[in-house]
Amino acid sequence: MTDLRTLYPEIEPFETGFLDTGDGHRVYWERVGTKGAKPAVFLHGGPGGGCSPSHRRLFDPALYDVTLFDQRGCGRSTPFASLDNNTTWHLVADIERLREMIGVEKWQVFGGSWGSTLALAYAETHPERVSELVLRGIYLLTKAEMNWYYQFGVSEMFPEKYEAFVAPIPEAERGDLVTAYRKRLTGDDREEQLRCAKAWSVWEGETITLLPEPSTSDQFHDAEFALAFARIENHYFIHKGWFEDGQLLRDAGRLKEIPGTIVHGRYDMPCPMRQAWELHKAWPKSEFYPIEGAGHAYSEPGILDKLIRATDKYAGKA
Repeated sequence: MTDLRTLYPEIEPFETGFLDTGDGHRVYWERVGTKGAKPAVFLHGGPGGGCSPSHRRLFDPALYDVTLFDQRGCGRSTPFASLDNNTTWHLVADIERLREMIGVEKWQVFGGSWGSTLALAYAETHPERVSELVLRGIYLLTKAEMNWYYQFGVSEMFPEKYEAFVAPIPEAERGDLVTAYRKRLTGDDREEQLRCAKAWSVWEGETITLLPEPSTSDQFHDAEFALAFARIENHYFIHKGWFEDGQLLRDAGRLKEIPGTIVHGRYDMPCPMRQAWELHKAWPKSEFYPIEGAGHAYSEPGILDKLIRATDKYAGKA
């Protein structure tokens, strides 16, 4: 597998801090690359996934000034795993506060999986603030997509892993697994909460790559990571992202002046390619790259190659 460490040396932030949102959250942020270079913001997946040092390497540090942040409740942001004042629109407002804090008029917005969802929500709300979009693993958070992943669809591709996913839920409640998990992830039984958080997290971690890849899936087995990841992701999904069904595709016309790149693995299990294709058709300035022999993870070689080529291109790198 392509290793980002061979592309750029270890990249350390040149500035870090916490954004006080004023409603109970402190959002960790960091800037990497070259101060004053091409501005960009990286939006991680989940929701609840947090940023990692590998994400810093998706941009040439000589050409970019990149802001990365841990979204509310996860990573280094506090309070940990909190669901209060934690919605898509709170995150869109946080992105704008960070842009204003840095003092740029526009920036490139890069997001994969849930990060693509959030990037679209931000760009459709503030199109004048976006220079380009680089999106991977398109997820429009529709009812059909959630049913595909949590009820029937991916269950047929990974039957043994799906059995482990549904195991913590009584059979009578399996007709709506997102709701059943919500009950337990927000309940008072700490042991059950942790057990369900791990089952929810591992289901995702073990179905996101075309071939098993421990370096990608191992973090999903970690209890602390799983707790924030499962609680926040389930919280967003039970509320359908605070979108009307189909809203992001319906409002894609707001992106008409924004150039962008869509990269999507052909065998992406969490995020069916149909949504990426429909978005591309609704967004004339987008380039669409279906990646053969790839699943969902940004670290899969074909996906990573196209993402790096996209960020290089938008920075004017030959």
